Amino acid sequence: WDGTADEVILPSITGQLGILSGHASLLTALDTAVMRVKSGKDKWTPIALMGGFAEVDNDEVTVLVNGAELGEKIDREQAQKEFTQAEQKLTSSSAANSQEQIQANQAFKRARARLQAAGG
Repeated sequence: WDGTADEVILPSITGQLGILSGHASLLTALDTAVMRVKSGKDKWTPIALMGGFAEVDNDEVTVLVNGAELGEKIDREQAQKEFTQAEQKLTSSSAANSQEQIQANQAFKRARARLQAAGG
């Protein structure tokens, strides 16, 4: 996404960060979650982010991520199906196998971000 925004909500690894005009310079790691961009009167654009970094400097937000999808481009029904599968896999992953649990958790976070961005 490239454009002018009134507000950006970033999914930082330490929580949600609201960015408005005049925000102090900032560099933060981003979680696998949804970034929301407000442009125009009450028009929010959800974007599923797959982890990365964001920099805020001179009223400009630069986001570098491993992957991103506009919420409007995501099939909500397919995202719901993927979320349910990822949730089941996470629940059934073995605590004894940490690699399996890490992969299941990452898949769950990706599926949840896509579903939330799609409006689910």
